[in-house]
Amino acid sequence: MRKYMTSLSVLLLFALLCACGASNDTASDAEKYVRATLVTVSPIQYQPIEITQTSVGSLEGLVSPTLAAEMAGHVVKVHVNTGDAVEKGQLIATLDATDSIMQRNEAQAEVGRIEALLTNQAKIVARNKTLVSQHFISQTAVDNEIAQENVLTQELKAAKAKVSSINHDSSKSKIYAPVSGVIESKPVDTGDYVRVGDPIVQIVSTKILRAHLPFPEQFGPKLKAGLKVRLKTPTSDEVIETVIRELKPQVVEGNRTIDVIADVNNATNWQPGATVTGTVLLGELPAAIMVPEQSLVLRPTGEVIYVVRDHTAYQAIVKTGIRQNGLIEILSGLTVNDTVVVDGAGFLTDNTPVKIATDDAT
Repeated sequence: MRKYMTSLSVLLLFALLCACGASNDTASDAEKYVRATLVTVSPIQYQPIEITQTSVGSLEGLVSPTLAAEMAGHVVKVHVNTGDAVEKGQLIATLDATDSIMQRNEAQAEVGRIEALLTNQAKIVARNKTLVSQHFISQTAVDNEIAQENVLTQELKAAKAKVSSINHDSSKSKIYAPVSGVIESKPVDTGDYVRVGDPIVQIVSTKILRAHLPFPEQFGPKLKAGLKVRLKTPTSDEVIETVIRELKPQVVEGNRTIDVIADVNNATNWQPGATVTGTVLLGELPAAIMVPEQSLVLRPTGEVIYVVRDHTAYQAIVKTGIRQNGLIEILSGLTVNDTVVVDGAGFLTDNTPVKIATDDAT
């Protein structure tokens, strides 16, 4: 009986130990799953990318005429204000033309006087020619009258030319916009007296703008006229695609940059003097390994991306290239079939258990 009880105790102890061991294994697995870091992943993107270089410059208005008075006089009215949009041929200002009108009336009266004299002289010449044929007067007398008629003819031409000149000056009393644009400044106003050459308004045209993009001098060999360039300015949502028109031949001494020039035509809401961002397309790679920017983590060993295999993240030291549209080119360290950690990469180390966010959905 005592021997039987001893054997039973041994069996019970062995069963208890086995149960405890199984329980510990189950707890260990559960603890491991709980300790796994929650991450999101992304497959490698294999796609063509553009090789670009970006610079921030400024916009220049190529057409910004200052309209000045071409005659002296008081300003009757300025028909526009600063900031107004104007069209080509629109009336901008009116000057007092009273003096010109009086001069024109005087000149027209002089024309009338000479015409009357010329009409009378023509009759004298005709009569004297008749008298010469009848031998009542000499030919010399007729020649003198003809010469006088020629003098009056030339005087009439001069008087009419003066009238035309005065009419031309009178037309300068109305100032019209030579181009479409926006009124930048208006230094005079109604009632002011202006002299010839005094500015009335300045118009800035937005039809033709020029972008100046400074690039570091080391990019000089890569830049040339004809390369595509994308332009963006804060005053508009529109992205303009154009080409490099020219490169200034001299490096800017102050900052050692090359001035790259590109023209912008008929762009909506683009303004002279505004900032412009230019991206020059230097070339294109037919295919490249690309990963999201947040996948890249800096570690003491260098730039690292974590690759997921069987719910474990493994460290991969990589070499990066071009950054574009939120993606980074990977030159080495990954293969096309890898799956990389995106969100949560900063919390990982090599050989770390991970729980993929989409796992919970399944």
